[in-house]
Amino acid sequence: MSFPLAFRHLVDDAAVFPPGLAPLPRAVAEHAGHLASGHAELVGPFVIGADRLAELAGLAGPRLFPGGLRVSVVAGPAALPAGPAAFAGTDRLVPSAVEFKPDPALPLGPQIEELAALGFPGTVYVEVPRPGTPEWEQALVLVVRHGFRLKFRTGGTEAAAFPAEEEVAAWIHGAVAAGAAFKCTAGLHHAVRHTAAATGFEHHGYLNVLLATARARAGASASGVRAALAERDPEALARAVSALPAAEAAAAREAFVSYGSCSVLEPLEDLTGLGLLGPATIRPPVTEGPHV
Repeated sequence: MSFPLAFRHLVDDAAVFPPGLAPLPRAVAEHAGHLASGHAELVGPFVIGADRLAELAGLAGPRLFPGGLRVSVVAGPAALPAGPAAFAGTDRLVPSAVEFKPDPALPLGPQIEELAALGFPGTVYVEVPRPGTPEWEQALVLVVRHGFRLKFRTGGTEAAAFPAEEEVAAWIHGAVAAGAAFKCTAGLHHAVRHTAAATGFEHHGYLNVLLATARARAGASASGVRAALAERDPEALARAVSALPAAEAAAAREAFVSYGSCSVLEPLEDLTGLGLLGPATIRPPVTEGPHV
């Protein structure tokens, strides 16, 4: 099936990260299944930690990935120097992006400058601090200066890891105002903002983020962006996203590039259930385990 522009390559496959924690061989096989399925246009690169690149290269055979496996590599400061060399040593992995996670115990500015000096192949994302801090303002300036992108952590395995609506609105509004693209990671398990029954955690929805970004690109205030993030009515949110003119949807996706998810099927099922893809979505020829 052909996906609407608003959802193309929206979901980066982070199956090996929490809470999914899929074994790497299974995650690689399932990723190949997604790419061979009717929902291939939903799927972005395979996300992997820098310390597992060699293991991944051994699994990414030409039968599964004839043109090589597109990967987005998560790396901290210690892994930076070896990053470019890891791609030079294999033709099985195609660098799509590097997702840099700064060490919070070290000054942020020198870390970003070191990252810029290394010349990673592909796109570079920098995970940024919470908004409303000098570190956030510094990160935004440096990321824009070096032509990098922003990475927003929207959840985790404890309640404190989930930023409030005001914080996510400030992130999005600041990124759009600065002309910086971004991705999100963690916590966006479903399309619509909700309270998780099992944990009580307040999860943001990826459709909320998409609509909030479209509003910001159209000139909305921070409060207008926040209102889009706060919407909990699935039908109202689906109608608002469906009503976006093509140009506004394209502008939103230029800014909100993707988000990492430990499941590809969960966002697919949400989009289908909300009537945003139609009833004929094809599932992949693989079986996934349960996701938290």
